[in-house]
Amino acid sequence: AQLNFHWRVESEKLIYLHWETLRQLALHLQALQHLSGGIWSNLLYTFILSAEYKKVQQKHKDVLRRRSESMLFYNSRHGEKILFSEHYVNLLLVDGHQALEIKRHEVLAFGQKRLSLQHKTGLQRKITPAELFSRANGKRPVKKVLVTGVAGIGKTVLVQKILFDFGENKDYLTFDFVIHMSFRDLNLIDKPTNFRELVLRKNRHLSKELDCIFANDDKLLIILDGFDEFRHYRRCHAEAFVTEPEEEAEVKEIVGSLLQGELLPNASVMVTSRPTAINHIPVGCIDRYVLIAGFSLAEVQDFFLRYFQDATVARRMFSTVSANELMLTLCYIPAFCYIVCCILNESKDIGGEMPKTMTDIYVQYLVALLRSHTVSRTETCPGGRGAETTQQLSDIVLKLGRLAFKKLMEHQTLFYSSDQDVAGLQGCGLVSTFLDRTVAQEPGCTEEVFSFAHLTVQEFFAALYCAVTDQPLPDAIQSGESQNNGHFDLFSRFLSGILSDRNSNFLSRQAGLYCREEKVEMYRKKIITDLALLCENGAHVLNCLHCLFEQQDPTMVLAVLPELLRVNVSDETLSQMDHNALKYFLTLTEGKILLELDLTGTGMNFDSLKDIQPFLYRCQRLWLGENNLDMDAVQVLADVLKVSDNITHLG
Repeated sequence: AQLNFHWRVESEKLIYLHWETLRQLALHLQALQHLSGGIWSNLLYTFILSAEYKKVQQKHKDVLRRRSESMLFYNSRHGEKILFSEHYVNLLLVDGHQALEIKRHEVLAFGQKRLSLQHKTGLQRKITPAELFSRANGKRPVKKVLVTGVAGIGKTVLVQKILFDFGENKDYLTFDFVIHMSFRDLNLIDKPTNFRELVLRKNRHLSKELDCIFANDDKLLIILDGFDEFRHYRRCHAEAFVTEPEEEAEVKEIVGSLLQGELLPNASVMVTSRPTAINHIPVGCIDRYVLIAGFSLAEVQDFFLRYFQDATVARRMFSTVSANELMLTLCYIPAFCYIVCCILNESKDIGGEMPKTMTDIYVQYLVALLRSHTVSRTETCPGGRGAETTQQLSDIVLKLGRLAFKKLMEHQTLFYSSDQDVAGLQGCGLVSTFLDRTVAQEPGCTEEVFSFAHLTVQEFFAALYCAVTDQPLPDAIQSGESQNNGHFDLFSRFLSGILSDRNSNFLSRQAGLYCREEKVEMYRKKIITDLALLCENGAHVLNCLHCLFEQQDPTMVLAVLPELLRVNVSDETLSQMDHNALKYFLTLTEGKILLELDLTGTGMNFDSLKDIQPFLYRCQRLWLGENNLDMDAVQVLADVLKVSDNITHLG
């Protein structure tokens, strides 16, 4: 027995020594990769390292699958598990760089871009997640991919799709390892570190094989999610590079080195970002640009089916949305689609009419989630002891509004638990209904990172706070500077809609939130004064038209009607919502001669021109340049000229 034991111990020692020798030999022979086209290195790698390497690889896939198998819905109940495989809906991915107008709010600019994409479907190449790293037309290998899209369009969901598919051993992912890093987590690192430590922070199971993973970096995919949320995204152009995974540096230098191929040059890297930050990514290193264009109509229907989990209910709800042009337009953005489904799911208990404006949708969304929260707390706490009173709920909503307003003024979308405004919300169950929460851990430190369910939800809460408190209007809105960059466009529209009679009454009745009378009157006067001045001067008037549309009060227009009515919406491709706001104003000014209607460079075509044809007869000067009108559109103009005696200038 002793002899057998001694023999077994010696055998294990020999096996270990042989394994370590071969392991070290494989790492050293990796240098042959460039000298022999990779043949010897790859053969040795596959033959010798397969057992231990594949064991760690499978462990990593199991970890990623477990981390990505559930989805987060913002009003899901505690402990409720929503499986990714059952709720994922395909996203429309477009290959190629698609610039958005930075002078407009990004969500509004996306509405314009989506219109142009729809009209260029033959020129744009749609791709699938499986094609993200495939060669295009026999060109060089695709190593660096930039995925862009507006807030709520599905960038992080696409990342989750890749991680989930890798964990499920989908064939299209030919990488040995996928490393996922979130810039929300990277923001918490305020001292020098190295790439090895960044990887091991959430992947300790890779420690034994990390040298091999880095040595075989052509089989490695690194995903960097949320570049626009990175505190240092403006400083990734720095020329201070690191070339080794163990080399200490600031996080921004490590990120810049990965993007520019100085660190792990053979690795594939995918970066996701909102359009607001992509100008700070070194363009020379990007091999493929991909725009997430949201859902197609078929995907919207699929989302409804997966949300309601009942084909009959889903068809009925989709039919309701299809009859509402505004709601259907918003559903192409996944986050909006979810908001619309929330409203429809609770609408039978709310008692309000179907939304006509953007503000209507968000007011009903707020009330729907407040009701859902109250029902949930009542069910889980016998006798209703855990349910907040209406006053308590409205106080919490105002705290959320104060946070939203303050951070919107500071151009911030991420909030940390160390922030005093966030600390006052801790322990409140309602907060998780509207805020996404991420826990980031550092040695000796745990930080919670919060953000609203969507950028527009933050803007709505900020406007709500401004409407029901004595908070003065932002200086940029009072001075009109917000017209320049569009940062406050949606905020001002939400504010206008909340201060309307219809929504202020609805909020007071359903949520115990009361708009200040003096602010209601003041803002109505401001819209009237601004609109009259813009129309007299022929200045750009589109956002003011939207604020008027949100009010849904025809009597306001009677107070506007200046002597000279000049309507200028030029140099912006008009979305369907833009057309609705324009038509609303032109309808209410019926009988008034339009001294000038400037539609230059607005993307007008036959359908849109035909839609506003009745108003063209009232124009004296009509500008339609830079619209590429076809013969059908020209025929519409010919028909107008045959009848109208008003038009004196057409250009």
